[in-house]
Amino acid sequence: MGDVSDHKSPVDQALDLLVYAPLGFALDARTLLPKLVARGRSQVDVARWMGEHAVAKGQKGASRRLTMVQEQAMSALTDLGLLPNGSPAPAAPPAPVTRPAPERPRKAARPAPTTTAAGADLAIPDFDSLAASQVIPRLEGLAPEELEAVRAYEAGRRGRKTILNKIAQLQG
Repeated sequence: MGDVSDHKSPVDQALDLLVYAPLGFALDARTLLPKLVARGRSQVDVARWMGEHAVAKGQKGASRRLTMVQEQAMSALTDLGLLPNGSPAPAAPPAPVTRPAPERPRKAARPAPTTTAAGADLAIPDFDSLAASQVIPRLEGLAPEELEAVRAYEAGRRGRKTILNKIAQLQG
């Protein structure tokens, strides 16, 4: 039996496309349609999963890179003297930064110290997960011994200059 691509007259080709193909499809639709629907659904599910995975991975990578670039830019601008030590970042990453009131008494209740992976107790909760721009404003409310603990911890780990410079400014 020939197909549409055989050398047929235009009338025969038109009959194949407009009469016989739809008739054949209609007769086999009961068996073909569920298979076509399942195949289409499967393709859409795979495409959706790939899209969600790509977006999630891209957001995570972009956020990490943005934080790194922001820290490097702040450090470079501070080192060049274009920004004073401890200038806040232009756009803070997700966690909101709260600055303690300057008139707060020294004996006021503090959040519990954070025990870091290395075992050091720091007065800044979740220190290891914070960007330098989030740490800087929290340094001003610390007692001298707490500042020294943060300085020693940061110097021995990541060594972020913006944090170390701000601590030196507050200590000196």
